[in-house]
Amino acid sequence: MVIGIDLDGNKDVLGMWIGENESAKFWLSVLNELKNRGVQDILITCVDNLTGFSQAISACYPSTEIQKCIIHPIRNSNRYVSYKDLKKVTSDLKPIYKATTEGLALLELDRFEEIWGAKYPLIVRSWRNNWEELATFFKYPPELRKLIYTTNMIESYHRQLRKVTKGKSIFPTDESLLKMLYLVTVDVTRKWTGRVQNWGQILLQRSVFYPERIGQHLP
Repeated sequence: MVIGIDLDGNKDVLGMWIGENESAKFWLSVLNELKNRGVQDILITCVDNLTGFSQAISACYPSTEIQKCIIHPIRNSNRYVSYKDLKKVTSDLKPIYKATTEGLALLELDRFEEIWGAKYPLIVRSWRNNWEELATFFKYPPELRKLIYTTNMIESYHRQLRKVTKGKSIFPTDESLLKMLYLVTVDVTRKWTGRVQNWGQILLQRSVFYPERIGQHLP
């Protein structure tokens, strides 16, 4: 499922797809469909760590910045931690993604490695390997950071869908599932009547970062 925000600050569900597996090929077909339907440009994508998604975005929209949801590496890190260390490790990760700049965040990551690197090397390796797409949000002001550094928007939408689908464990066909999801989506999006909070400030910031890409679509 894909949710987008247009230049007026309005969000909408752009589509939902069912695939046997998530791969670069699958996501590329999704993005090509969006492009064929008129999505000319995407400034930033906020994504989970889905297999092949980043590669597909770079292939279809090469100028798009990718921000991986910060919540998922935190949860992934906790998988490797013993219960007695969990609270302290979680606390020591927080200064990394709460830092005011990327430089300070890297210093905090170095500090985390000094404390926990020997005991939990997989945590440090995972953060460093994904750093480029985890750190995109640091260049932006708080209003925009809050919007892009997690996938909370789509997670909230998913919760609305699960309220309806959780009572029905089996769907006879993919089409029957899509029909139900579509009807729920119509009901959910009907309530999305206002612009994203602080959109004026966010758009101003984006127009500074991307004057040509945004300017051509503004009056």
